[in-house]
Parts: sequence; structure tokens; C-alpha cells
Amino acid sequence: MLGFLKEPVVVTAKINVNLVALTVMGLISRLWGLCYPRAVVFDEVYYGQFVSLYMKRIFFVDDSGPPFGHMLLALGGYLGGFDGNFLWNRIGAEYSINVPVWSLRLLPALAGALCVPLAYQILVELHFSHCAALGAALLILLENSLITQSRFMLLESILIFFILLAVLSYLKFYNLQKHSAFSGSWWFWLLLTGVACSCAVGVKYMGLFTYMLLLAIAGLHFWHMIGDQNLSNVSLLCHFLARGLALIIIPMGMYLSFFYVHLALLYRSGPHDQIMTSAFQASLEGGLARITQGQPLEVAYGSQITLRNVLGKPMQCWLHSHTNTYPIRYENGRGSSHQQQVTCYPFKDVNNWWIVKDPGMQQLVVSNPPRPVRHGHIVQLVHGITTRYLNTHDVAAPLSPHSQEVSCYIDYNISMPAQNLWRVEIVNRESDTDVWKTILSEVRFVHVNTSAVLKASGLSGASLPEWGYRQLEVVGEKLSKGYHQSMVWNVEEHRYGKSQEQKEREVELHSPTQMDISKNLSFMAKFTELQWKILTLKNEDTEHKYSSSALDWITMDTNIAYWLHPTSGAQIHLLGNVATWASANTAALVYLCLSLWYLLRRRRKIYDIPEDAWQLWVSAGSFCGGGWAVNYLPFFLMEKTLFLYHYLPALTFQILLIPVVLQHLGDHLCRSVLLKSMFSALIVAWFSSVYFVYCTFSPVTYGQPALSLTELKALRWKDTWNILIRKQ
Repeated sequence: MLGFLKEPVVVTAKINVNLVALTVMGLISRLWGLCYPRAVVFDEVYYGQFVSLYMKRIFFVDDSGPPFGHMLLALGGYLGGFDGNFLWNRIGAEYSINVPVWSLRLLPALAGALCVPLAYQILVELHFSHCAALGAALLILLENSLITQSRFMLLESILIFFILLAVLSYLKFYNLQKHSAFSGSWWFWLLLTGVACSCAVGVKYMGLFTYMLLLAIAGLHFWHMIGDQNLSNVSLLCHFLARGLALIIIPMGMYLSFFYVHLALLYRSGPHDQIMTSAFQASLEGGLARITQGQPLEVAYGSQITLRNVLGKPMQCWLHSHTNTYPIRYENGRGSSHQQQVTCYPFKDVNNWWIVKDPGMQQLVVSNPPRPVRHGHIVQLVHGITTRYLNTHDVAAPLSPHSQEVSCYIDYNISMPAQNLWRVEIVNRESDTDVWKTILSEVRFVHVNTSAVLKASGLSGASLPEWGYRQLEVVGEKLSKGYHQSMVWNVEEHRYGKSQEQKEREVELHSPTQMDISKNLSFMAKFTELQWKILTLKNEDTEHKYSSSALDWITMDTNIAYWLHPTSGAQIHLLGNVATWASANTAALVYLCLSLWYLLRRRRKIYDIPEDAWQLWVSAGSFCGGGWAVNYLPFFLMEKTLFLYHYLPALTFQILLIPVVLQHLGDHLCRSVLLKSMFSALIVAWFSSVYFVYCTFSPVTYGQPALSLTELKALRWKDTWNILIRKQ
């Protein structure tokens, strides 16, 4: 029974020494001196703020993309014990002792290091020689720009890692297709493709370009499968469902999970939540939630409310009035009603309170039981402090003469009767009998007499002059097609009014609101709102000293100074390996020209290379050339501030194309022994130049050693490069 113990247990394993060596070299090149400099480097000042907010669980919105990349950076901070206490306000600021610099930079560095063996494996899976694969990996290893971007708390290296992982996973899956369909390894690589794609998109929306490329290639491969008569209809359906699950359903689910974790971690109110709706703000701990917790849910006749405009940008504001009146005549000579001013005020104030009144009754308190206001009901809005009624009439607004002036009515005993009836329209209603709800309902107020809609026009234009205290204009919009957010309001603060006497009511309006109904948003509601804000929120694009155009990237006519030592000449720049960039451009051009030549010749039934070599050539071009195109060309259509690092994903694919072209030239164009020997010698000389350029620029890649004035000037190979030289 125990006979198996007579023989030793032997485990054998196949180890790819090339892969191990490349991984070790990648780790050394990216991790060496990772804590240097111990100062904020370029966009670390930007991403570091988000890491601190994660550590403190404070909600934020970043319009640059989804939260997965930020969470990975925050994970590094968490593993290093970072408490979030550091002021990220200046590039070059020295890190305090509590900031775990090595830990914060570790994950981007690891991702950058692993791109080296990934490049090797991709070329192997494309069925190129191990020599070509080794060359691709070494080019990635010695690319100065990729090293620089990997060694700091930045996202590009993580993005490139997931992009390459997605490509490798799909290639492995595809290569298993013929002989091992639906096997364990087949499923593993297919699922990993979807996971890597979702992670790439979750880091930056640029990952969507490669995801779309892989979906297109997968669709093309499946189209070819449909023509395979050896596959039954059931088998084709299973293949289709497997790909749909792995490449669409799972990535969508993972994308949602990134936001779920993001929102679960950031449960505290902060400065960024002001651009969100009142309902979203009320779901966060602190801030608005402290004010609105336990408010009555249903708005009733007699309710005391504040009305916040839903648009919320460029600033949030509330419907407001005060005792001052519109001037009899404006600066341009137009006359006004001289009624009490109504504005949209960007701060919380007691003059933001209004009372919802039933036009058929005089009381300004909530009855028992309360009578809720529903969609379509007619109400009057009474200003809480001045007790004047919200009114509009056929008088031009001060800044928007094509719209009606909105005021609180003062009876001057002249021929201008009050027009103060408003119809409540709930925009996001589920039925026409919906009750008007605190925070949750988005409503329009339609003037009964003129059909004008209450609108915060000042959010898209200038503020009122000095007589209006620079507050934002509110108008009655006559032509109201659709539901523009500036015409939509929601109740933010709410209480049931109890005091009929004005003096008692003023005391009531100044008191905090606390009752006993909570308002919790579902995850999908919060996700939808946050996703919409990320996609539509745009910071003002300003010219940056190191911004560039997409055309500048091809020839590397630009650079970015990441860091400068305060006293010595040590500095770090985002600069590429000139030899590699020029070779990549040449390889892309050669590939394009050769492909056109082969296509023309094949059209004439002339086959210069064997069919399997042609398929290999096309396949490599689809992944490497296609990867370069989809990650580069879209930037010509983008209206945003661009930087050199945006080109790095495209550059990575272009670098992979270099050994593809070199092996093709060596195998099919260099046919004599002499030509092959000369070609090999040229490759050795060329690769020596790549290594020489890497060594030459490594001082500004790693920031050390510090260079002298003469050495810095010698590095300025192009007049457009901004090498920082201190005045003596």
C-alpha cells in the first residue's frame, strides 16, 4: 500500500530562460533607485491628490477616466501604510516622512517591468522566431520614455501592461482554437482577454481603442469560422456565446465592479461632490447628508423648501430672493417692473427658503394629515422671509431680453396684477400621479398664464450687475423645447411648516431640518450619475508649457521636463530613445509599402511569398500595426490638451512591428548567404546604436548622475527639446 514511497517524488518543469532573464532585467531597469527623487514628479501632483482622498475615504470625481487606475495607485499607498496626509500642491515638493514613496511607485514600476516579457511572448504567439521576440523585448526594455513613465505614480505603464496582456491572452486563446477548443486553457485565455480589456478600459478610456481592435479581430475570426463546414450549428452557437460572455458580458460586469468598489470606498462628503445632484450628495456621509438626514420625503402644501438647480455647473445655486427690487431702468435704458428681485444664489442662505402654498387656501402650514403635491398640481411659491409670491409677467428679463423677468410680486396698486400660479411638472416621473419628492424628484415650474418655464439662465451667462449683488439671473423661458437642466429644480432641504405667524415662521426657517425619513440611492443610480459626470464634465483646456500636438509625437519634436533638482543639474525628462523611434517609423512605413506591393501583385495572381508567410505578415500587421493606428489616430479628433505620454501605447505597438519587419526582410528578401550575413551585421550595428542612445539619455531617464552644463547642452539633439539649463 505504501509502495509509492519507495521511489522519490520527481517534479519536472520547463523553464524559458529567455523569459526569466527578460523579466529580471525588466524589474532591474524599472525598480532600481525607485525612491529617487523623493519629491513630487510631474503628474504625481495630480494623482497623489486622489490617493490621499482614497486614504481618507472622501468622494471625488476625476473627468480623465474611470477609477480602476486610481484605485491601484491607492492600493500601493495602502500597502505602504500611507495616511493620506500630504499637500499635493507643487511639482518638486519634498515628500514628508509619512509618504511611502517606494510603495506608491511600485505598482506602475512592476507593470512597466512586466511589459518586457509580455512583448517577447506576443511575438512568439504570432509565430515569429525567438530571436525576433527577444529583439522586441529588448527594444521595450531599452526604451527611455517607457522607463521614465514606469518609475513614477502615473497610469500609462499600467494601461500598457493590461493592453499587452489582452493581446497576448487573445493570441494564446486563438492558437488553442483548432486543437483545444473549450479546454481549460482555452477558457482561461479567453476569459483573461476579457478581464484584461476591462482593466485597460478601467485604467483609462484610451484602453477602449485596443478593446475595440480585439473585438473586431475576434469578430473577423468568428466570421471565418462560420464558413467552416466541419463545425455544426450547435458548435458555432457555443463559440459565439463563449465569446459574448468573455469579451462583452464579463468586461461590462467588471467595469461596473470598479465603480462599485470606488463608491463603497469613498463614502464621505468632500469638495468634489458639489457638482453631483442633491440626491447623490445626501447619500454621502457628512456635508449635505448632515443637513438633509431625516427630512420628510413627500412635498406637501405648506412645506418649507429650498430649490437647487439641477444643472450644477459651473456652480451650484439655489432659487433666492431678497428685499431689493429691480432698478426702474437698466443701464441700456430698458425699463423693469421694479418688483422684488429673484436670483439663483450659489450659497446656502435663509433667503433660499420658499413655502409651497395651495392657491385655494390661505394657510402656510402643513395640514394633518399632509396633502402631498403631485405632478400637474398648481401651486404658489411664497418667499419665506418676505412672504411675497414668485411671479413672472410680460416684462423683459434684465440680461435676457427675449425671456420674461421673474420676481416676487409687490402690489404697487397699478395695472399689473399678480401672475403667481405655477404648474409642477415632475420630469423624472414614473406616472402622471407621482408625488413630488424631496431630493429625488426633478421638477419644472411652468407659469400658468404665459407657459414660461422657470430657468436659471445665469448658469450659462453673465451674473447680474452690482444692483443684483453679482448673483445669477433667473428668467421665465418662453420657448421651452425639451428639458434643459437649467430649467429643472429639485428640493434639497425640506421641512413641514408649523408656524402660521410670520415672526414664528422666520425662527422656524433659521432652525436646522431634522426628521425621520432617509433617502438612499441605488448603486445603479449613483453609477449612472457619476459615469455621466465623468463623460460630460470638462475642465477648461488651457495651454500647458509641455503640451503638444499628435504630429509632434511621430518625430519626437517635443519632450516633458518631469523634475529638476533644486540645486544640482540633475533632472528627469520624458524623452524617447531616438534610434528606436526612428526605427519604429521606418518599420511602419516599410510594412505599409510592402503590404501594398504584395496586394497589387496578388491581385495579378503573382505570389512573391508563400501563403503561410503572407498570413503571418497580415496577422502581425493586424495586431501591431492595427494597435499603433487605433491608439494614435483618434488623437487627431480630440479637442483636449495633449502630451507626449499619450503616444506611449501606440509607440509600444509600433516597436513590436520592428522585429516583424526585420525577420520578414531577412527571410524573404535576403536570399543569398552574403546578403543574410550583411543584414545580420547591420542589425547588430543598429541594435548597438539603440543601446548607445539608451545609455546616453539614461541620466535624464533616472535623474542621476547629475550632469554638468556642457553635458546637458550636448543632450539637446533637437532645438525643440526643452533641456533645463540653469543660468550661471
